[in-house]
Parts: sequence; structure tokens; C-alpha cells
Amino acid sequence: MLNLIGLGLNNENSITLEGLELCRKSDKIYLETYTSKWNGSLEDLAKVVGKEIIKLERSDLEENSDKILFEAKEKKISVLILGDPLVATTHTSLLLEAKKNGIETHIIHNASIYSTVSETGLHLYKFGATVTIPFPEKISNETPKSIYKTIDGNIERGLHTLCLLDLISEENKFMSPKQGIEILLGSDNISEERELVVFGRSGTEKPFIIYGKIKELLTEDFGDPPFVLILPESLHFTEQEYLSYYRVD
Repeated sequence: MLNLIGLGLNNENSITLEGLELCRKSDKIYLETYTSKWNGSLEDLAKVVGKEIIKLERSDLEENSDKILFEAKEKKISVLILGDPLVATTHTSLLLEAKKNGIETHIIHNASIYSTVSETGLHLYKFGATVTIPFPEKISNETPKSIYKTIDGNIERGLHTLCLLDLISEENKFMSPKQGIEILLGSDNISEERELVVFGRSGTEKPFIIYGKIKELLTEDFGDPPFVLILPESLHFTEQEYLSYYRVD
């Protein structure tokens, strides 16, 4: 049995009761933290669950996932994943391999950026394709073009664009909103007059939301990560009203 259990967006207290019960029935529990920033600690999570938890590296689920799948053939194996288990395509690939090997799977969903982004007042059904903005050193000649092409397509259809910002979990390195904005400004269709939403620390008691023209946001101090950027398009009047509470003066 292979269980993929969402941890939500905050700390060890964000795990669902269903997820907690499944962990306590597991023979072995792993924790994956490389796809997002987590505010909890491994020690505190282990106390809540009441069992040892083994932290995974990226390679453990990508290149070396056979080990976990082999264990799941005979034992109840749970993988704890930040946010919702199926937001990252890595975990979908793991499920597919489990199915190919005849391993039973169980998924416990939880909150992710794709649901909490509605805290900005933007309507979820008006979001188009998501883009991920990589660190400058990771950008090839084709990378910006693909990002800009996706954004342009959303603009043409009047859809908002959620821009995820890159992270390197091994180095505890997170892209800042300013770095992401500077890369967006490389598009011919995005200028400093463009309006943008910066959204951060979702799932906490004090989420960060700010809205305004890019030229106004470039001078802001955003504080601790993580953040996402949102390029809003064709705002409904209720979206405009909601965002007005977060507009830069």
C-alpha cells in the first residue's frame, strides 16, 4: 500500500485527521519537503504522529523511487507531502509507477496554493495555465519564451496567470517577488504599468497580499517567503472591490 498524504500549507497542525490516522497505521513514513517551503519541524511532526519520520531528498522520489515502491508491495508506506499530494507532477508519476506494479494507492488531499490563492479575492475559475519562473541561472534561451507564450495566451482569453517562484530547497533558497517581476518584465506585453498581485504566506494567520502597478511594487519590502505572483486580467467587479483593500496607496 502506498499512501500520499497532504500536509497542507502551514505546519504539523495542518495535517488532516484522516491523514493522521493513516500515518499511525503505517509501517513506514516518509516526508517530502523539496517542492515547497514548510514552517513546521520534523521533530514536532513525529511527536504528533507518534512515529519516526524519514526525510526524503528529491532524488528519492525521482531517480530512486523504486526503493519506496518495493517497500509498498509488502508494507503500508506513507509519503507526507507539503500542500496537496497531486499538485507536483513528480507525485503523479509515482502513483503511475505504483499502478504499473499492482500496488494499491490511497490519496489524502489537503490545502494547496491552487485553492488558497482565492484569498486574494480572485475567482478560481478565471485562472488560466500556471507558469513557474526559474532562477536566472537556470534560464535557457527558450525558458522565458515559453513563460511569456503561456502568459500571452491567458491574456488573450482574459484569464489570470498564477506565477510560481522557483526554490532550491537544499540551499533554503527562495526566489523573491522582485526577482520574479524582473523576469516578467522581459516580456513585450508586460510593462511597469501592468497591475500585479503579490501573495505570500498562504495558510498562515497573517497572509500577505498586495496589489498595484509593477513600478509601485518594485520598491516594496515583502518579508519572508514563500510568495507567488498573479497577473490579473479582465477583473470582475467583485474582484476589483476585494483587491481594492490591498492596493498600494
